[in-house]
Amino acid sequence: MNYKHILFGAGKGTAHITLNRPSVLNALNREMVDEILDAIRDIAGNETIRVLVISGTGNNFAAGADVASMVDLSPAEVPGFAYNDAFNTLEDLPVPTIAAIAGFALGGGLELALACDFRICSKDAKLGSPEIKLGIFPGAGGTQRLPKLIGPSRAKEMIFLGRSIDADTALGYGLCDRVVEGDPVEEALAMADQLAKQAPAALRIAKRVINYGLGRDVKSGVAFEEKGFAELFATADQKEGMKAFLEKRKPVFTGK
Repeated sequence: MNYKHILFGAGKGTAHITLNRPSVLNALNREMVDEILDAIRDIAGNETIRVLVISGTGNNFAAGADVASMVDLSPAEVPGFAYNDAFNTLEDLPVPTIAAIAGFALGGGLELALACDFRICSKDAKLGSPEIKLGIFPGAGGTQRLPKLIGPSRAKEMIFLGRSIDADTALGYGLCDRVVEGDPVEEALAMADQLAKQAPAALRIAKRVINYGLGRDVKSGVAFEEKGFAELFATADQKEGMKAFLEKRKPVFTGK
């Protein structure tokens, strides 16, 4: 499919979505988000793809949403404009997802990154939720995902004050997982390569179990974990992984 606002490619088990509106610092609009959602759905239906990397062109991830397209919305129009359909689908994508963040990841751009499993930042990255300065607050999952990552007090400070933080602060908060001197895309693709070599079913079910347990009591999470763990013993990859260990060789996982 031809996309107008993103670049999309896949190879060696890794899919790569690149936000491609550099003239507006990759600001998100409904058309771009619909393209992201379409690409995510393609990935979900492709068993050869084991990891997704998301990045932006022009040395920026995404500097928020396109305010010009939002300013005259009525309350009734907001749900149709909001990006939760895409970001929730991204969060639920069975494969691991990595946001490679250079430059700005603000507002909706940060919320897109929050829906990923990992965030790798360049040294010059700036992450923030400036929506309060526009008379609104993060409306695409930011009020829910950010506190779970960094705690309610730090999340409230960022949201209430519209505060942006640098990459090292984000690392200390737990908002990003790695800070690199060079191109975060290279680091993300290297991590993707490592992830793509793991057993796909084990990754898929581990992600499902971890996400299920967030916000639930431990006993409920453990019960769900037990079911997922048992499910893996019906896979060929479980047999291959354990046999390879016993035979002192590297496993060859097929995703079956």
